[in-house]
Amino acid sequence: MTVLPAGCRVLITGGTGSFGQTMVRRLLDREVGEVRVFSRDEAKQDAMRQSTGDERVRYHVGDVRDLDSLMRATRDIDFVFHAAALKQVPSCEFFPMEAVRTNVLGSANVVEAAERNGVRTVVLLSTDKAVYPVNAMGMSKALMEKVAQAHARNHPYSATTVSCVRYGNVMYSRGSVIPLFIEQIKAGRAPTVTDPHMTRFLMSLDDSVDLVEHAFQHARAGDIFIRKAAACTIGDLAEAVCRLFDVPVKLDLIGLRHGEKPDETLATREELLQADDFGDFFRVPLDARDLNYALYVSEGELAGLTVQDFNSANAPRLAVPEIIELLRSLREVRAELSLRETAVAC
Repeated sequence: MTVLPAGCRVLITGGTGSFGQTMVRRLLDREVGEVRVFSRDEAKQDAMRQSTGDERVRYHVGDVRDLDSLMRATRDIDFVFHAAALKQVPSCEFFPMEAVRTNVLGSANVVEAAERNGVRTVVLLSTDKAVYPVNAMGMSKALMEKVAQAHARNHPYSATTVSCVRYGNVMYSRGSVIPLFIEQIKAGRAPTVTDPHMTRFLMSLDDSVDLVEHAFQHARAGDIFIRKAAACTIGDLAEAVCRLFDVPVKLDLIGLRHGEKPDETLATREELLQADDFGDFFRVPLDARDLNYALYVSEGELAGLTVQDFNSANAPRLAVPEIIELLRSLREVRAELSLRETAVAC
């Protein structure tokens, strides 16, 4: 278990979201001195304040698009976890400049504020959609990763270490497909599936937070940490949810939405050629060469070019019984099953 220094102060942007709330709960189990939740939605902050009830949590209303508000929020902070983002793929397709303003410029503001205030470590949350991106959300997240790497190249002696963590689909995160399937089943509807053969990575919020904590303590400037994960087809996932809630397996096929692709990639073969394999995750180090490319023209090796991308089509594939077991491990799913059993008993 990774343990942050006792008494440290942590800022979480987008702290009222799924990642943020899980991270807050984890940090409160540690001997942290303060956790600052930074987000735009005061109503969600108030609800979180009521449910958390811990004086170590402080709430800051602000927007990552505003550098001044970030400057105030990062003052005297040791660690920053940047989770604030526009994440919905279709929305970003219709409003790509909004994705740029939040995911790219907002992330640059987070890095800038952290640098100016002497924050020790900044970890930015990325996504598999940043790899070979075909949609505005993925493109903006890919540029966010470049912002982190550019900071490392341009500020080699900075006291602030900026790195990224990259994940696939996080189960039961806000706006994800599993709670959507459950709500549709509760409403007596068939789960809506874009393409049953589409594949996606699956991982838990707790697994994602584990990697963030590791990055807080061990990241070097410009590192990208990639959490390995198993994958499944969307059709098998929908079937698993139906079987778990004891309803007939019937899917409503709606076709691909804006900006979607059949499979997602967590790590390219180019990244894997230089990555360190740590069992549960890869670490892709920074390419720290400068712009004097002539120095490197005759260098480089051809070995290892047969390495494949790590994507959801070639990752370990979960069968329906394995997906059901994984779903049962989620406290949110167990809570929904308990409510359903109570309703049936009544």
